Amino acid sequence: MANKLVIKVTSGADAPERCSQAFTVAAVAVASGVDVSVWLTGESAWFALPGRAAEFELPHAAPLQDLLESVLTAGRVTLCTQCAVRRDIGEGDVLEGVRIAGAQVFVQEVMADGTQALVY
Repeated sequence: MANKLVIKVTSGADAPERCSQAFTVAAVAVASGVDVSVWLTGESAWFALPGRAAEFELPHAAPLQDLLESVLTAGRVTLCTQCAVRRDIGEGDVLEGVRIAGAQVFVQEVMADGTQALVY
């Protein structure tokens, strides 16, 4: 098993099943003791804002708000710098525990020994 799992979420309400799958995998990995880092990019960037995950609905899926909270509690959540700027999201706008970082940090995480990466 990988020591670390980096999940890049590129979708949001525009592709709800793909989005839900990413957060479900992240939450299950966290619950299994895996070191998880979730990157919010593209339309998933909106979930870095308070209340946005609670608005997401997908029948027969775990509430996105609950999945995100579990990752924030035991893993890391990062909002892509460029995605944040494009949406006029600043450091003071995001949920507590969400950091804003760019491609250099993403590459460092993905290239670390024992890391597996998934893109949704």
